[in-house]
Amino acid sequence: QVLLVNSGGGLVQPGGSLRLSCAVSGFTLDYYAIGWFRQGPGQEREGVSCIYATDANPWYADSVKDRFSISRDNAKNTVYLQMNMLKPEDTAVYYCARHPNGCSRDPDYWGQGTQVTVSS
Repeated sequence: QVLLVNSGGGLVQPGGSLRLSCAVSGFTLDYYAIGWFRQGPGQEREGVSCIYATDANPWYADSVKDRFSISRDNAKNTVYLQMNMLKPEDTAVYYCARHPNGCSRDPDYWGQGTQVTVSS
């Protein structure tokens, strides 16, 4: 059974940091790209970042570039999203997802989401 479990969300002040985790099971993480998405209040879901199976040249949305960093630890079956210099507009539910055919193709399995709230 393929599972992706998100954790690490919470309430943080503007300028603060959080690290989200995506723990996977039921498949070999080494062979898959993993993406992070978010959906803010009243907004459509958008891609935030994606890391390829080869761990080369991760993709970032312009809105988070230079503030967020994606990484993976295949031995721990976990992908991380380090979020720094958080802004109120980063408030959203964050989801990780498995990309069976690379970051440019649609994901097939999703995590349950974790809430990130940036507020003073």
